[in-house]
Amino acid sequence: MNSPAVKHAPLRVGTVAAPAVLSAPHAQRKEFIEAVLRLRVDHVFVADHVSFHVGAGMDGLINAATLTAIDPELHVVVGVYLLALRHPVTVARQLATIAESAPGQLTLGVGVGGEDRNEIAMCGVDPRTRGRRTDECLQILRGLASGEKLSHAGEFFSFANASIRPPPSPPVPILVGGRSDAAIERTARFGDGWLASWCSAQRYTSVVRQIAAAAAPLGREPTTHGIQLWVGIDDNAERARNRLAKGMEAFYRIPFERFEKYSPFGTPDAVAQWLRPYRDAGCGLFNLMPIAGDEREGLAGIAEIKRCLAG
Repeated sequence: MNSPAVKHAPLRVGTVAAPAVLSAPHAQRKEFIEAVLRLRVDHVFVADHVSFHVGAGMDGLINAATLTAIDPELHVVVGVYLLALRHPVTVARQLATIAESAPGQLTLGVGVGGEDRNEIAMCGVDPRTRGRRTDECLQILRGLASGEKLSHAGEFFSFANASIRPPPSPPVPILVGGRSDAAIERTARFGDGWLASWCSAQRYTSVVRQIAAAAAPLGREPTTHGIQLWVGIDDNAERARNRLAKGMEAFYRIPFERFEKYSPFGTPDAVAQWLRPYRDAGCGLFNLMPIAGDEREGLAGIAEIKRCLAG
């Protein structure tokens, strides 16, 4: 039996909106967004945490609302939102509200989290249930997205005659993050696509095909697949690697060698060549976190990576 053909979504290459940008004065945030749009970078992406390790974090949907309000041309990807820590009816309202004020500007990536299990527990959620809880949340979000009344009785949530109106128009795309078999199944059942990380091109190709095969019997066709990566950008490859290693080790407290095979570095053209097999496998959305000499160099590098990938 032949695997379903992989369909390619339009290429979108984005850069991170880092906490330093998100907490900067309004004028500085606006200047950053103007530079993103001027360089034709397709979107920015933001993270989401309630209280990560030492209490750090920013709410992904609040930041998305703030950023989309600055310029109607800006697209924002939340990568990834810890949906299991929230009530899905409340999240459905948040998505509908952003869709009203910024139609078509938001893409929601959803993940189960787990790097800091206490972050999950402090929100009243058993970390062992986060996968099942995410599945139920996604089922509810999908049901409410139509604007029709929905009654639900599940393992974690029960309600009658809920409705969220007006429904998001256009609908907010939902990408499912994760590397496990459960994440693959979750994408097939609920996602518009998959958002990968720490994944080889060979593994990426295999997973995209698995998702297509699992989704087909359900009458679904997820095609908006993406990947989220750190990249080191510099004309000198050794300098790019050293800078990237320093940044990632400071953030993760893990030796760079653990990440190196998943973290390209060098000139924009070299990075684009490294990314091309993912594009060929069906990846249309790249969330790239640039480590360069400064923010301006990093943003210019992302724009050049996009140009090289599109060529």
